[in-house]
Amino acid sequence: MFATLILPIAPIFLLIVLGHLLRRGGIPSLEFWNLNDKLVYWVLFPCLLFNKIAAIDFSGVHLGGLAVAVYSGFGAAVLFSLLLFFLFRTEKPLWTSVLQGCSRHNTFIALAVGEQVFGAEILGTAALVTALLIPVTNVVVVCLMATALAKKDGGSLTAAVLRDLARNPLLLAVGLGLVFNFMGWVDVPVLTDMTTILGAAALPIVLLCVGANIRIRAMSASIKAPLLCVAGKMVVFPAAMAFAGYMIGLEPDLLMAAMLFGASPTAAGAYTLARAMGGDAPAMAGIVTIQTALSFVTMPATLLLVQYLIGG
Repeated sequence: MFATLILPIAPIFLLIVLGHLLRRGGIPSLEFWNLNDKLVYWVLFPCLLFNKIAAIDFSGVHLGGLAVAVYSGFGAAVLFSLLLFFLFRTEKPLWTSVLQGCSRHNTFIALAVGEQVFGAEILGTAALVTALLIPVTNVVVVCLMATALAKKDGGSLTAAVLRDLARNPLLLAVGLGLVFNFMGWVDVPVLTDMTTILGAAALPIVLLCVGANIRIRAMSASIKAPLLCVAGKMVVFPAAMAFAGYMIGLEPDLLMAAMLFGASPTAAGAYTLARAMGGDAPAMAGIVTIQTALSFVTMPATLLLVQYLIGG
């Protein structure tokens, strides 16, 4: 049974390893990978989100139950990080990295694993999960980080945070997708075809970029924070999500789509955010690297356990 999940996931992590090896070898160049990150973040992935969300059929979807499960996992992870802050008297810059490590998810890996394991038909439902998670995750995490790292010029910092949220391409893509969906503009000539093509390119390219951003040397830093984040992201987050989904009787296909995000490692972009906002960027790099490596085993194990519990 475990092999049936490991084998479809293996190509995903081989792409991540390949991206890391290419970047370390300077192929084609370090500048290429830096620019590729921007291409994925500003163009390819927003096109994928917009395309999938605009086409979602909301009729018959237990949206309220799905939201309860998704936000239960996210909320539990945030509370766990706050508990760690008070228990270990963690310095605020390090805590903001712990917060991200516990509560953020790697949407790219979640969607790629979902497509490989469950087929392309799950992408629509998974995109619905992203529509629920991405806005809340970005707003909550960025606001908590801004509060923890606030300086005397707090007013300008708050304005900068609000400005960044307003121009976040993932938030904009989710919002536009919902608008087009509610207006019934599911198949718009040229636009739909263009975003379909660009969206299809997003997942393989972003997996290479995830690998390119892994920092092996960062794993030599203090191991306590990464291990605590493993507990938060790979135990607390999926456990709370699965428990809430099970208790409210969420449909198995919706629960499995949600669990893709609950079981995924933290977002690779967390390192960029930590560096930009004054968090502990080296610790964040170690957290991302260790979680991404462990997820090769923890993701299929978590999905398999949930399938067994729900009788799927």
